[in-house]
Amino acid sequence: MKQLLVEYLPFTIPPQILKESVRNDGSFIVEGVIQRANAKNQNGRVYPKYVLEREFEKYIKGPVAERRSLGELDHPESAVINLKNVSHLFTEIWWKGDDVWGKMEILGENRKSKGTPQGNILKALFLEGITVGVSSRGMGSIKPLDENTVEVQDDFELLCIDCVSTPSTHGSFMKRDTPNLKEGKIHQTYNPKYDDVNKLITEILCNRIGYCECDLPYAQK
Repeated sequence: MKQLLVEYLPFTIPPQILKESVRNDGSFIVEGVIQRANAKNQNGRVYPKYVLEREFEKYIKGPVAERRSLGELDHPESAVINLKNVSHLFTEIWWKGDDVWGKMEILGENRKSKGTPQGNILKALFLEGITVGVSSRGMGSIKPLDENTVEVQDDFELLCIDCVSTPSTHGSFMKRDTPNLKEGKIHQTYNPKYDDVNKLITEILCNRIGYCECDLPYAQK
């Protein structure tokens, strides 16, 4: 039976090339590994290469070519892409060995538009040097290989690639571009960096609307 599958990879951007990711028109581009074939990820899943080759070929010829390869900031528990939550658009996808690489445009403010709310948050996170992961979202069934490993089956269908905080595919962090199935690893370990991320997101939202709902009296919320 098919289920929602999500996989995470981290995108890191060296500080020295941050400015080089901003194009002349103000657009912000990052690239990195977005999926990996024939390797066990942090969720214990293995994706056969022929399955990923088939799905990414369809994705490249369809959503990427038609400029609708959108992704959300964080994973929704749904197979539907919500336009109000989109933060980025994939413009190129290619293979390097068993790794799938992608280049994505962050939908933040530039000379052509004010960007999307989530795109502006994602852009700010990158500019602050915060590590952001990419996570594929898809539908498919799995087959146990051993006690700790399952294999994604032939019925897998790729839906989109989101940006998240914790990856399941090793080394899947984006890096700034010069002229890196929703697979988010579930964990319960406290990390003080998450507080910093939440504070940054709150500041972005407060600056955009002029006030913070958290500062209002309870009766006004």
